Amino acid sequence: MSDYNNQISQAGSGVAEDTSVMLPPERKVVFYNDDFTTMEFVVDVLVSIFNKSHDEAEGLMRMVHEQGSSVVGVYTYDIAVSRTNLTIQAARKNGFPLRVEVE
Repeated sequence: MSDYNNQISQAGSGVAEDTSVMLPPERKVVFYNDDFTTMEFVVDVLVSIFNKSHDEAEGLMRMVHEQGSSVVGVYTYDIAVSRTNLTIQAARKNGFPLRVEVE
């Protein structure tokens, strides 16, 4: 092996390996119960905007209804805000006062 090749193999890539990756902080999306938004609408939003299965959406809807609120998902900030805004827009368009917040 030449001296040059030997130096390369001993030196490695020359790039420091930093195995720690900073992930963006995650935020909770919370739905709050009210007396006007229909259960069907909440299930539809959870399926269409939050990509929940129908069974999971029904379970979350029941938690919101019975406990007053529920975390429906945990996402990066941008995704949480985007899905929250889409949900609020859909609720208002359909005449519902559904309260959704990013925590």
